[in-house]
Amino acid sequence: MNQLLRLRKIFQKQFYNSLEFKQRLLTWAQQFDQVIWLDSNDYKMPNSSYDAVLAVDALTAIQTDYHDAFKKLQEYQTLTKDWIFGYLSYDLKNDVEELRSENYDGLDFPDLFFFQPKKLFFLKGNCLEAHYLDMVFEDFEADLKEIEATQIIDFENSHARINVEIESRISRQDYIDKVELILNHIHRGDIYETNFCQEFYAENALIDPLEIYLKLNSISTPPFASFLKNDSHYALTASPERYLRKERQKVLSQPIKGTAKRSKNIKEDQKLREVLSQDSKERSENIMIVDLVRNDLAKTAQKGSVQVEELCKIYSFEQVHQMISTVASKIDEFTHPVDILKTTFPMGSMTGAPKISAMEIVENFEETKRGLYSGAIGYFSPNGDFDFNVVIRSILYNFHTKYASISVGSAITAMSIPEKEYEECFVKLKAMRDVLNNEL
Repeated sequence: MNQLLRLRKIFQKQFYNSLEFKQRLLTWAQQFDQVIWLDSNDYKMPNSSYDAVLAVDALTAIQTDYHDAFKKLQEYQTLTKDWIFGYLSYDLKNDVEELRSENYDGLDFPDLFFFQPKKLFFLKGNCLEAHYLDMVFEDFEADLKEIEATQIIDFENSHARINVEIESRISRQDYIDKVELILNHIHRGDIYETNFCQEFYAENALIDPLEIYLKLNSISTPPFASFLKNDSHYALTASPERYLRKERQKVLSQPIKGTAKRSKNIKEDQKLREVLSQDSKERSENIMIVDLVRNDLAKTAQKGSVQVEELCKIYSFEQVHQMISTVASKIDEFTHPVDILKTTFPMGSMTGAPKISAMEIVENFEETKRGLYSGAIGYFSPNGDFDFNVVIRSILYNFHTKYASISVGSAITAMSIPEKEYEECFVKLKAMRDVLNNEL
């Protein structure tokens, strides 16, 4: 690739009313075929570089199935040496290990997609920093005027009703029966824990992806929200979880295991938080995954550098309380960033332990291919740093086929009660169900 094409001009502007400006910016972005928006919603999670990032309009891109996907990504990232944004689907597990994904797929997303954006926007405080490739730098002033003139969607006062008919792929009794069979594997010692997921879906779903995302984000305000558009494929994500971040030689993972609902009553809500923090089942789930993450990070870490910075800390979000741990490592200067992803993917919080056996066993009980759910959305910087979320609490949508999908899961351990695991799935489902205005 011509080096001149990769040079970027940087523009800085001040703006006011962050929520309004962010919505104008994201609405303006809908004209492009490739869009990725990452938003922290001002949630003060540690180790974040920006409040929000927008990447639009591909100069180059890579899109592939799982065969040699990490090798292709490594070649693309090495060649481009620029900002690239995209996703890793859960089914890249089949590239890393001798695994398969043979369940039903109603979405038909590529297994891996990344693009090099012509136009990039970074928001921090009330400062906008735009990075435009040389070939389009003259567009900036006109783009800024268009953004400032873009109408905001007043969805809170909209009279248009969204009523998407959501169906469950697995009945309540089937779910309970499947969990009982998974528990048999655990009691036999085949695995210690696995993340068992189920899909809720709608065919012929007519939705406006941007409006649904904005509604979902407004009621969830998570620290790793994302809006992804790749032609007719959309991911509308209210994720509270970071998968992996690299900054220079430090690598950081923040797995979530442990969930409790919120209450509008302050005393009751505090009690729910305290019960979660002391719940032996939830703590054991979290600690098992922390051990798995430590092992994964050790594959590329300098000897003795893997450290648990936080263990089983409770973070509160709009919809749920979550138990989160933070695990860090230090890598050698010349370790390729894609190797770090390949040796830790999929993230332990969405697999179980031992990792390979857990993925192999749960494939036999789940009814649908996970695809982008349980995968990751994020970016690489020109110097090889990266940051990726975990695609959970998400609505995936194929605009062309009008197929909408919501998957949720829970960790099954020896202490699991099938009925309670089913209830946990509905706690996680609530925000997505509410924005689709459907009663299950």
